Amino acid sequence: MAVKKYKPTSPSRRGMTGHTFDEVTKTKPERSLLVPLRRKGGRNVHGRITVRHRGGGNRRHLRLVDFKRDKRGIPARVAAIEYDPNRSARLALLHYVDGEKRYILAPLGLHVGDTVTAGPEAEIRPGNSLPLSNIPDGTMIHNIELYEGRGGQLVRSAGTSAQLLGKEGAYAAVRLPSGEVRRVRQTCYATIGQVGNPDHSNIKLGKAGRKRHMGIRPTVRGSAMSPRDHPHGGGEGRQPIGLPGPKSPWGKPTLGAKTRRNKSTSKYIIRRRSKRRR
Repeated sequence: MAVKKYKPTSPSRRGMTGHTFDEVTKTKPERSLLVPLRRKGGRNVHGRITVRHRGGGNRRHLRLVDFKRDKRGIPARVAAIEYDPNRSARLALLHYVDGEKRYILAPLGLHVGDTVTAGPEAEIRPGNSLPLSNIPDGTMIHNIELYEGRGGQLVRSAGTSAQLLGKEGAYAAVRLPSGEVRRVRQTCYATIGQVGNPDHSNIKLGKAGRKRHMGIRPTVRGSAMSPRDHPHGGGEGRQPIGLPGPKSPWGKPTLGAKTRRNKSTSKYIIRRRSKRRR
């Protein structure tokens, strides 16, 4: 998992970097685990844009990833490490002893030929999935469930990991990559280790075209618009944002303003996430 540099054959290539894909052992995906992926272009069922700056991009197939790890007590052999265009992490193709095949997120240190299992009796090794009650304090984990049986929802992107701090009563304290400390039920499952492909954050796209290949369209600054189109727009020459602070195109506070309104789950947050450095 290293970063390669391109020769400066053009201005866009001068600062461009990419993946070497040294860890990828199989180029074509498992066909039985593919489903069609129809792009929505950021539009809802009524055809209105609900997510801006989406559209185009290369065609993809969706890989069915096993976030639940509900095949308990059955060992599986890692048959291949594959690239997934839909996420930053790599995938590990598992061949279970009963013949079933599944994809999981490939943690750092998992190699072809290794054996992984899921269940309360699994060993504390990268790729194994256990309930939080059976994981020792201080262990690095990922793919953490918020609700038992729903599947992993936290810590799934490349290079990320959370740390199990301790247990008290029916809950375990987990420190997330953002710095937030949150209580999670001990019956929820998590996978041991750090998500692979940690060099993903070091990649420089180099040109706008690579962003378009990902299906991301251009983003126009609000200050470059007119007052009719954006609260930051207008003025002769460049103008600061002004009071009472940054706004979204619809006049809502943005750029770091707190928007959390979910009081029902606030009691599970022990410490808020770290403030963003500017």
